[in-house]
Amino acid sequence: MTQEAPRALPRNPNLVLAFLLLAYILNFLDRQILGILAQPIKADLQLTDTQFGAIGGLAFALLYSVLGVPLSYLADRTSRSAVVAGSLAVWSGFTALCGTAGSYMQLFLYRLGVGIGEAGGVAPSYALIADYFPPHRRARALGVYSLGVPLGLGGGTLAGAYIAELINWRAAFLIMGVLGLILAPIFLWVVRDVPRPKVAAADRMPFGSVFKVLARKPSFWLLAFAASCSSLVGYGLALWTPSVLMLSFGMNIIGAGQFMGSLLLVGGTAGVLAGGFLADRLGHANQRWYAWLPAIAWLITLPFFLFGLMSDSLALAWPLLLVPNALNILWLGPVATAVQNLVERPMRATASACFLLINNLVGLGVGPLLIGAVSDALKTSYGVESLRYAAVAALGFYLVAALLALLASRTLIKDWVADEPA
Repeated sequence: MTQEAPRALPRNPNLVLAFLLLAYILNFLDRQILGILAQPIKADLQLTDTQFGAIGGLAFALLYSVLGVPLSYLADRTSRSAVVAGSLAVWSGFTALCGTAGSYMQLFLYRLGVGIGEAGGVAPSYALIADYFPPHRRARALGVYSLGVPLGLGGGTLAGAYIAELINWRAAFLIMGVLGLILAPIFLWVVRDVPRPKVAAADRMPFGSVFKVLARKPSFWLLAFAASCSSLVGYGLALWTPSVLMLSFGMNIIGAGQFMGSLLLVGGTAGVLAGGFLADRLGHANQRWYAWLPAIAWLITLPFFLFGLMSDSLALAWPLLLVPNALNILWLGPVATAVQNLVERPMRATASACFLLINNLVGLGVGPLLIGAVSDALKTSYGVESLRYAAVAALGFYLVAALLALLASRTLIKDWVADEPA
């Protein structure tokens, strides 16, 4: 294999990170906007909670999870930035189409299309960040990138609520989709790949070899399923909590948007930044902290979500829900960094895609659908409160996530791959 020459970065790392973050914000804007629009969409298209849960989770996750692996493998072998830009254009186009849906099946198919586009966005972005930032700054950079989750979730909630109230729910999808289509060509011009060594065809790492490397590492499986259990609850609550606020707390769509948006923006931003910062500070001395930090956060998250969701007072519910909205996504920076360091540099995007395949099939595919199905099953007994109890029932998966992360900490040092010198 050809030796890698010292790398000259084609762009300022912070500028690249800013554009990656902007694309990631749009990624989650296009996901979360569905949650705040649940009630008008269900009323317009006559959907059950189970059907809406399938649209919010399963429809998106099916192709999003599966196509992430080949698209990231393509990114490792061609241009990571081009794959991200192309993906941004595709998911934005399908987001706009969601605003034209006239039936359950049409909206389901358009959400499949959004998933196809977003499949190529995250894993190559992780790899670009790992290319641009040295190990001692990597968790913080991935933490900044992961701000796209709370900023997108919070922004999508607020924007969706106001646009739906001023115009209608269809306009919200159309506006968000057009924004992404405008950003895609600008992104492609600004974000460039770090030069990589020319590798002979015979020396290229086939996908099967990447998977074999990961399959031999217990840390990968434990972290992947720990994150999946957390995501099952997180994605489910992100989709359904606005509806809980409207049905159980009597809020209108603007009030629910402001309440939920403030939780996500304040709590989520603090949690993501804290996760990246603490992982860099603590993980540099002991890699086990990349697993310990998420485990501790998940154990604290569960009781706060429980008491917040079951509270009868909005004034009490907000601070109670603020804490878990910070801690339940603290894992993003530490776990993403750990996965990047379980393989050598040429395999990073593919490794991230393998992780995201598991995380999204379990978390995104199951979480929203499970809460919706449990809600429908409980409706006869609990009426409008069924959704609240379904959300609370899902919280037990945080205990499973914490246990798996603690087990991962026992093998993480052995599985770690040190960065090659530049």
